[in-house]
Parts: sequence; structure tokens; C-alpha cells
Amino acid sequence: MQQPSDLETVRESYDRVADAYVELGMGRLEAEPWLRAVLGAFAESVRGLGPVLDVGCGPGTVTAHLTELGLDASGVDLSPRMVEHARRQYPDLQFSVASATELDLAPASLGGVLGWWSLFNLPRETLPGVLRTFAEALVPGGQALIGTHVGDGDLRRTEGYGGLPVSWTTHLYRPEELARMLVDAGLEVVAEMRLPEHQPSLRPQVLLAARRPA
Repeated sequence: MQQPSDLETVRESYDRVADAYVELGMGRLEAEPWLRAVLGAFAESVRGLGPVLDVGCGPGTVTAHLTELGLDASGVDLSPRMVEHARRQYPDLQFSVASATELDLAPASLGGVLGWWSLFNLPRETLPGVLRTFAEALVPGGQALIGTHVGDGDLRRTEGYGGLPVSWTTHLYRPEELARMLVDAGLEVVAEMRLPEHQPSLRPQVLLAARRPA
């Protein structure tokens, strides 16, 4: 589990950039047809299986989109300021402050769970346990949808959205490495989508959907 001091540093950084993140329209889906397609397929796959939890929901954009697709979706985020924005923008939805490393999820209580570009700040040794928590919380047939940055090694960030000072590490993963972790957590990978680098400032990305066996 991540040390409290590490969590506090990451939390403070995201609190600091939350306002700029929202003002810059980061994470919005209007110009992302392929990402909307993946969310649509995910929603179709888990609809009717139970509630869906968006872990690391930020200002709630994806949580709200899943609700529009007919899911009973809620979100949690480490940053209280991000959660404030989510609650302000989507007052009819449920958002809570929580760390991915400290989720208290009942076994077989969720139809779906997301880590939508929200798990790459976790220490490498922590991520497998978080994925196991996801797997155990899913009902049979439920799915986890994970998106992250592709590559090798780590990137230390000192400047965030709008040039604000931050302190966090982006851990990069190869798709096959993340797939192995999902399988080791007890899930079956059912789909993978890779997004190449399409702007000089953006790294390649990957989305993996994995299902809990029936």
C-alpha cells in the first residue's frame, strides 16, 4: 500500500491543478470518438449486472457519461478538490473522496469498475493489489476497464496543467505487462485498444477490458 506521505503529496498536487484541469477542459469526450466507443462497448457489456465505480473519477466527466449510457455509476477520487468539481457539475450523481489503495468494496458487489487513466501514479508494487480488489468486487461477468500510458520506466512530473507545480510520478506500462497483471488478478482480458502518439506532448495509450469469469 502506498505510504501516507506519498498519498498526501499526490493529493496536494491534484488539488492544486484541479481548477485548471476543469478550465482547460481536460478529459472531455466530445472530440474523442474512439474513447466514447470503448465506453459504449463497456456500458453494453455490463448493463444490468450492477453498479459501476469510476476509480479516480477526477471532475466526473466519465462517470456522467456512463450514467447517460444507462449505468448506475458513481465516482471516487483521491483529490477533494476534484470531487468538489464533480459534485458541482453533476449534482445528481454520487462522488466520494477515497484512494484506490483503500477501497472498501464488498465481494461481487459491482457490475463494472474503471481505472480511466487514474492508476499510473500508484507505486508499481501497489497496482497488482488494487487490480485484485477490482476483480474481487466484480460479479461474475462484470468487467474492469483500465486505461494508461504506454512505455518503459517512470516519468517524474514537476509541472502540471497550466504550468502549475506538481509532484507525482507517472509509471509507464507495456500493454502485455498490464494484461498479465489483470490475468494474475483473476480476470480474463476481452478487449484491447492501443492509441498511438498523436501529439508531440502525448505518449501512446492503451485501454484494456477484462472480465471476471462466470
